[in-house]
Amino acid sequence: MDQVLFSLGSQPVTLMQALAGAGALAFLLLVAVLRAVSRSARQNALEADEQARRADELEQRLADLARTQSETIGRVQSMAEVLAQRQGELARAVAERLDASTHRMGESLARSAEATHENLTKLNERLALVDQARLSLGELSGQVMSLRETLSNKQARGAFGEGRLQALVADGLPRDSFAFQHTLASGRRADCAIFLPGDKRPLLIDSKFPLEAVTAFREAQTDEARKQAQTRLKRDVGTHVKDIAERYLVSGETQDIALMFVPSESVYAELHEHFDEVIQQAFRARVVIVSPSLLMLAVQVVQAICKDARMREQADLIRAECGKLVADVIRLRDRVGNLQKHFGQVNEDVAQALTSADKVAKRGARIEQLEFEGEAIPTAAQAELPELLPTPLGLRGAAE
Repeated sequence: MDQVLFSLGSQPVTLMQALAGAGALAFLLLVAVLRAVSRSARQNALEADEQARRADELEQRLADLARTQSETIGRVQSMAEVLAQRQGELARAVAERLDASTHRMGESLARSAEATHENLTKLNERLALVDQARLSLGELSGQVMSLRETLSNKQARGAFGEGRLQALVADGLPRDSFAFQHTLASGRRADCAIFLPGDKRPLLIDSKFPLEAVTAFREAQTDEARKQAQTRLKRDVGTHVKDIAERYLVSGETQDIALMFVPSESVYAELHEHFDEVIQQAFRARVVIVSPSLLMLAVQVVQAICKDARMREQADLIRAECGKLVADVIRLRDRVGNLQKHFGQVNEDVAQALTSADKVAKRGARIEQLEFEGEAIPTAAQAELPELLPTPLGLRGAAE
């Protein structure tokens, strides 16, 4: 046991020491192993506890997750139900809105169709009016062309002027106060002669229509053409005025003036506006140029003169009729006076009759008082009397 096995430096190591050292070393190793095992066990326990804790936490989290998932599922189901309800309400609202829109659209389409039908009806009516206007315009165009053709011919134009003259005179004067195509002692004929009351000399009217010269004056484009048209118009109108003055102003047979009838207001206005010297020349020649309106005014003046002359002719008859009317009024007044006398006599007779009746009533009351002196008169009888009954003293005095 004391055998030295080796030496560590200068210190010899025996077997006992070596065994003791080995035992100590083994014990130390065992202790170290135990410590390591204990540490490993504690570590494992800690790890197990940690794992258990983590497992618990995981389970808790899983439970929380499951609970959250269930809550989420519930919320999702609630949201699904709410969404389904909202979707149903939205679908119903959309359907109602769609129905209302469809109804309004149908009404709007119906109104639009009705308005369109009315507009088409009015359009058809207007088209019918347009067609009538077109036909009228065509007829008017034809009449204008016919009038233009008529006025382009001198003879037709003269007949047109005479026709207007005859229409104006015949519409305004009595039949016995005018004559057409009146023949003078010289054998010349005037278009119209108007006879004034109390004067045997007729007022002669001749129709002239210087349309060609006026048309040339209006359509003149240059100063030279206008001057030539003016000269021609003055010459034509002057010739007409001279012919009328020479033919129809006969001293002692006709009036001192004659009328030159221009059957167009525009031609007459053109003469008065641009040819005042022609009008003055006609006045000096005792020829008055008249338009249709002025001739109508002259006809009305002649009509008033004729009416006044007829009234003067009937003045004696009117005076006699007025005398008869006054006599009838006097006779009526006398008869009314007699009737008033009769009414006065009747009133007087009625008054006398009433007086007699009053007296009869009074005498009857007195007689009744005498017969029934001790009895009272009934109240009704007193009321029927026309006047108050006299006292008994009065009756006795009347009897005496």
